[in-house]
Amino acid sequence: MEFIYDIFRYDFLGNAFLACVLSGITCGVIGTYIVARRMVFLCGGITHASFGGLGIAFYYGFDPLAGALCFAAISSVGTEWASRRGRIREDSAIGIIWSVGMAVGALFMTLRPGYASDLTSYLFGSILLVDRTDIVFMTLLTVAVAAGAVLWIRPIMYMTFDNEYAASQGIRTERISYIMAVVTAITIVLSIKIMGIILLLSLLTMPVVIVNSVTKSYAAIAAWSAVVATAGNIAGFVLSYHLDIPTGSCIIFTFCAVLVIVKLLTLRRKQVAGA
Repeated sequence: MEFIYDIFRYDFLGNAFLACVLSGITCGVIGTYIVARRMVFLCGGITHASFGGLGIAFYYGFDPLAGALCFAAISSVGTEWASRRGRIREDSAIGIIWSVGMAVGALFMTLRPGYASDLTSYLFGSILLVDRTDIVFMTLLTVAVAAGAVLWIRPIMYMTFDNEYAASQGIRTERISYIMAVVTAITIVLSIKIMGIILLLSLLTMPVVIVNSVTKSYAAIAAWSAVVATAGNIAGFVLSYHLDIPTGSCIIFTFCAVLVIVKLLTLRRKQVAGA
């Protein structure tokens, strides 16, 4: 009860709670697309590439997340373009943007006095830094992602599992790929304050893996991943509030515990069915 009272009493806790809900919905839906298309490594590259934008924005006094978004969007679209045109192998492109982004970010962070605390908050997340502006942007993104998932679930699903078949059915797969690349970049950047650059990938993948252990339906995975991600975010947030430890770590531990339980129950069910 004290936690609920504090959420309504303190704006920063209320913003953090809303961020858990909004990011859970968005990351659950986008994470389904990422895992289904086997883009997890790509998302890791985009996430770490955004660190370069953070460093440059810090150095010149701009909004850090705006800089991160620019780097993430360019990296995401650029990798998609390079892989489609055959200019460079996708895994090579990811490795390049991953390392270059981190190098650029580290360089500019060291050039700015007092960089260490800023570096830590964005690397590992600091959910209490989420402000009202962040909530507005996250709300807009969540509404857009939810609407897109409802209206275009079938074309995206076709393209995800069989790109050539989707193209033969008149689906503009290239346009969808670029749009999803940008949406993924935005999702990543807006979730950085919650999980941090290093831990964010787990929020995009673990809820999907948990749900995928129970169902194979793309639509069901997308819907339930949003529920699981939101519940895991809230549980981790509450746990971090009471134990006074980082929220990102608590969220990951929560997902890990749920994943182990689901895998054990699934294994047990198979053993019973085979007996």
